[in-house]
Amino acid sequence: MTAPRRPLPGAVLLGALLAAVLAAVGAAPAHAAGYRYWSFWEHDGRQWTYATQGPGTLRPADGDVLGFRFAVGEDSADVDRPRGASSFAAICGRTDPAPGTKRIALSVDFGTPADAPSGESPPKGRTACARVPGDGTAADALAAVLKPLRYDSGSLLCAVAGYPRTGCGEQVPDAAPDKGGERAGGQESAGKSGGGGDRSGEDSGGPAAGLAAGAAVVALLGAAAVRQARRRRS
Repeated sequence: MTAPRRPLPGAVLLGALLAAVLAAVGAAPAHAAGYRYWSFWEHDGRQWTYATQGPGTLRPADGDVLGFRFAVGEDSADVDRPRGASSFAAICGRTDPAPGTKRIALSVDFGTPADAPSGESPPKGRTACARVPGDGTAADALAAVLKPLRYDSGSLLCAVAGYPRTGCGEQVPDAAPDKGGERAGGQESAGKSGGGGDRSGEDSGGPAAGLAAGAAVVALLGAAAVRQARRRRS
């Protein structure tokens, strides 16, 4: 009785690597759904940080700088930050202090066409210096200079200066804009480095690229296994 032929070491290695490549490709994460909404930010003199309170409860001090950005994002670490002026002096430098009031600098970014709801175009970004009573909230400051505002039943800010006309925090499936350096943890940038109309490079590291790279590796290992088998037979 002839003993079963043991597989060549090269074939075993090739099979193991092929399985690993296919498993890695299959495990590549799909683009997660995001939400289209107005995000709320505070400026600490160096960069924007995502606000830990909502505009209806945050009571800024005289000289504070607040930002609002309309964009699509998965969470607070993913959504884009406001663009434009972020200096109190630049926004409120010509507004003198007054007793019993405080001055709040606002930087409002209406986002990009890629993030806009269907049929709408984002207005140009605006800055404004709001003067509100000493106990006023961020929402009071926004209402003082950028009406009309729109909120939902849960007090979520839906529209600033009437934009957008409809919708409020709706889910946007397969949202994967190129955030570049605009994420909450990145460095401040003057404009959006990605996420506009041109998204030609956004899939460069996705499953298709992984499959192509895996196929190339498997082909090279297959050739090596064949050469090794020929040498063993000779």
